[in-house]
Amino acid sequence: MQTRVPVKPIGFVFMALLAAGCHRAPAGYPGQMPPPLVNIITVRPQALPITTQFPGRIDSEQVANVNARVDGVVLRRDFEQGANVTNGQVLYQIDPAPYQAQLDSANANLIQSQSLMNRYKPLVGINAVSRQNYDNAVSAAAQAKAAREIAAINLGYCSVAAPISGRIGPALVTEGTLVSQAGATPMAVIQQLDPIYFDFTEASVEVLKLRAQMQSGELQSPSKELKVTLQLPDGSIYPHEGKLLFQDVSVDPSSGMVTLRAEFPNPDHVLLPGMFAVGTVDEGIAPNTILVPQRAVVIDPTGAASVMLVTATNSVAPQPIRLGAATATDWIVQSGLKAGDRVIVDGLQKAFPGMVVNPVDVGNSNAPAAHQ
Repeated sequence: MQTRVPVKPIGFVFMALLAAGCHRAPAGYPGQMPPPLVNIITVRPQALPITTQFPGRIDSEQVANVNARVDGVVLRRDFEQGANVTNGQVLYQIDPAPYQAQLDSANANLIQSQSLMNRYKPLVGINAVSRQNYDNAVSAAAQAKAAREIAAINLGYCSVAAPISGRIGPALVTEGTLVSQAGATPMAVIQQLDPIYFDFTEASVEVLKLRAQMQSGELQSPSKELKVTLQLPDGSIYPHEGKLLFQDVSVDPSSGMVTLRAEFPNPDHVLLPGMFAVGTVDEGIAPNTILVPQRAVVIDPTGAASVMLVTATNSVAPQPIRLGAATATDWIVQSGLKAGDRVIVDGLQKAFPGMVVNPVDVGNSNAPAAHQ
């Protein structure tokens, strides 16, 4: 009896052969897939300008309160409210008639006393007039001269002049108002606008840190004066550069803040007292700064930061780092990286510790100034 061997369908055989072909390793990579491509940068320290931004207020360099220095009635106002005035410009006229009369009387007394002194002078030498009478005449002449000078000064005070140049506010008295020297009647306020101040505060610990960085050379300033720029409330940048003037010698005990002040030219009077602005202080140049793109940094839930490095054998190795300030696109790395390290910036999802990768160096773009 003849035994029949069953024949498998042709389609089943074809599928088996196709499956076997799919499991065959590619040529050149026996038994494994090619290493994944990752983009890297090579760490190169660079000089980076360090800037810090502070909100603050515009303040006048000088504020003069114009007060009455004699008693009298205001005859007229000689300035436009809100206008710019110059030092010595007449602002008000107080009725001068009583003070002119006092000056005239003082002049007459001076003439009379000087005449008597001049008559006694030759007579005292021949004992025709006693020395006491002559001395009294000399004293009277001196007193009359002083009284005349006082009367002239008071008459001058009737013309109320601006003590500084600047912008004057509203008139605080009107024509016909009786003003008083004893009460120092306020008449106007003048604020100097050019130059003008920008006042802001900084934490005392940050001031100490900046000073230490300058002294150690970690920060290098191209000049002795730190430059300041201003951003105005409308978002525009003020066209004139300012300079940091001084540091307040005391710290506010309630806040731990130190008051700082910058001076700006203000020829067009764009900056006005009380205006809010944001100042950017150029603190100096950090000569050996290491930057990495923000997308290359992994920060875990505890706040610890790390990057993935590509070693000399093209294997992936995690590296903890300590971060400093941030720029628009990068982190400043304070420790954990050195020149020549290769940091993965793209392809992190394909790179795991210990695996071999195919690195492509994409370079390191110039980063903007770091903002604290």
